[in-house]
Amino acid sequence: MDTNFLLQAIIYLSAAVICVPIAKKLGLSSILGYLLAGIIIGPFVLGFIGQEGQDIMHFAEFGVVMMLFLIGLELEPSKFWKMRKFILGMGSMQLIGTTIILFLGCLLFMDWKWETTLAISLALALSSTAIVLQTLKEKGLSNTSVGRSSFAILLFQDIAVIPILAFLPLLSTVNLEAANDAPQSLITGYASWLQTVIVIGIISTIYFAGRFLFVPLLHIIARTRLQELFTASALLLVVGVSYMMQLIGLSPALGAFMAGVVLANSEFRHELEGDIAPFKGLLLGLFFLGVGASINFQLIVDNPMFIFVFGAILTLVKFIVLFFTSRYYKKKLDQNLLLAFGLSQAGEFGFVIMSFCMQLNIIPSILANQIMAVIAMSMVATPFLLLINERIIYPNTRSQEKEIKKDNDYIDEDNPVIIAGFGHFGSTIGRLLKANKVKSTILDNDSDRIDVLRKLGFKVYYGDATRLELLKAAGCENAKLFIAAIDNPTVNLKVIETLKKHFPHLKILTRARNRIDAYELIDHKVENIYRETLYSAVNMGVDALVELGHRKYTATRQGQQFIKYDEITTRKLAEKRHDKMAYMITIKEEIELQEQLLKSDIYSQIAATNHSWDSEHLKDNLAD
Repeated sequence: MDTNFLLQAIIYLSAAVICVPIAKKLGLSSILGYLLAGIIIGPFVLGFIGQEGQDIMHFAEFGVVMMLFLIGLELEPSKFWKMRKFILGMGSMQLIGTTIILFLGCLLFMDWKWETTLAISLALALSSTAIVLQTLKEKGLSNTSVGRSSFAILLFQDIAVIPILAFLPLLSTVNLEAANDAPQSLITGYASWLQTVIVIGIISTIYFAGRFLFVPLLHIIARTRLQELFTASALLLVVGVSYMMQLIGLSPALGAFMAGVVLANSEFRHELEGDIAPFKGLLLGLFFLGVGASINFQLIVDNPMFIFVFGAILTLVKFIVLFFTSRYYKKKLDQNLLLAFGLSQAGEFGFVIMSFCMQLNIIPSILANQIMAVIAMSMVATPFLLLINERIIYPNTRSQEKEIKKDNDYIDEDNPVIIAGFGHFGSTIGRLLKANKVKSTILDNDSDRIDVLRKLGFKVYYGDATRLELLKAAGCENAKLFIAAIDNPTVNLKVIETLKKHFPHLKILTRARNRIDAYELIDHKVENIYRETLYSAVNMGVDALVELGHRKYTATRQGQQFIKYDEITTRKLAEKRHDKMAYMITIKEEIELQEQLLKSDIYSQIAATNHSWDSEHLKDNLAD
């Protein structure tokens, strides 16, 4: 066994285990922890990793390969079609805009050939899919407007890598021989037009082989019912396609992305995603660690002005293009800033394009290495920029947003019911009331949602329900019932505080996502609390009892009794929750008490021989 390999593994894992928790403790992202860990153990600090980190990068880049495969798997044609406006619109505006500005700027101020300038501009226009998606996931922003817009731009960039790599050979001024120190591949030495044809041919081969060879093969493997064999097949697919792309000098991640797209519509999509995901997380961490270790500080020391000034200009250019792209699509100011800061770095495909350009002798090796140092530094800077935005810029822009936001709609109704929040939860209530001819005044502060609801025939008013003047305009002084159904628990609680203070006569029915939210509402003396998780879970439990042979009336009664007892328990626990020991003891006692009460209720029903709602009993009654 190679003890050196084990020692290297200990170094990598120890650095990650030490630095990542420290970064999280300081309120930084885990990505920054990995990057700093790589810098510390790299050749220019402690020297535990040699060759500027390349000994880990070849292995760690497999994490990016896994990630791109998973992104490809998620790219169903239907999903792509729904997001086409953002993918094609925002993505093309960002990529083309950034490339043009960088290209013209470098032509004016740099003594580079136009072919070199264009290749560098294309490489730097791409952002880091790995950093951005991981950051969005950590901050819980993946499903927000910013998250979807970021994903759309990154997806367009990942797809654009295919034509970019196919186009680059046409820029090569060398016909057969590349530079001696440049990376070599199977197509090195062929004419530029022939290299382009080969690249397109390989990509087409991956597409057809995936559809007509690998999917049928997965059917055969699935019949064996051996999970480990299926996992091995998934890894074989990713490794095989990646190796094929590497042979012709292209990015292994690009091949994995193509394979994922091919299998996106197969019935094995979710199974493959589950098998690959555990490998992706660890290897992505190693990739970030490798990026930190691969930063060539010697190049920075030799020419710091070029690296830092060029890196700052790159970040500024991408920030401006992204900001105005987001603004064109009418995003809010805080969303514009978050999107612009998040995607303002260069990405991992920049390393790929630089290596390919050295192979084609489009860019001199020294300049290519300097550009790769700029790429790495911009990736390291991203978590810091996001932290500055989060701690300093966002609080100020948020207050400005409040000042310039859209005025509340004029409300010309005076209904007995007011509903605040008309998402999935609130709209269900509204539709039920409307079906029973109960008129309600509907408030919501999501302008996009309001536009859709109005097209569907709902009369919805725009406004912030936490503002007293809006509540008065909505008729809270004369209304009988207020339904607080806002998605955000914090905002929902602020609305209730205002109602309790200014409209004490008004009966409130409020939404709570879970028991924790309910505790806060109980503290504000709210009586009618409806927990999403409680009612949906009890309904499922009732259906499960019926499927297992229990009488429907008995199961339904048990469900109602369970809700009744659990609501009583929740109010008891709200008082005890600040004392951890007392809280745990009360939970245990209440669980035992609930079980006893439910059993007693069953016995009382048996004694009374109550069979209402049971199908056989109903049939007998109908027959009579």
